[in-house]
Amino acid sequence: MSNLSLQLRDYRLTTAEILYHLPDHPNLLQSYIWQELDLAPKFPILHRFLDFWSHNLEGKLHSVKVAHAGIITPGKFRHAVASLTLH
Repeated sequence: MSNLSLQLRDYRLTTAEILYHLPDHPNLLQSYIWQELDLAPKFPILHRFLDFWSHNLEGKLHSVKVAHAGIITPGKFRHAVASLTLH
């Protein structure tokens, strides 16, 4: 499915900052940025990725911060505060 058709079905650009413990040095945290189109607020694609991470990768998850934004939005209408005339 194309990105446009996903966006028309209310998929939003989702960004997650994933902090995880380094396998060799568990006291150190590493950051990983994940970005994909996903459905808010349940985020099924992100959950699938995190399940894959926890079952297949060695770095234990510490925390996940999620942000999302709609890419296709209605146009905004603003009233003019001033009207100027040029000669």
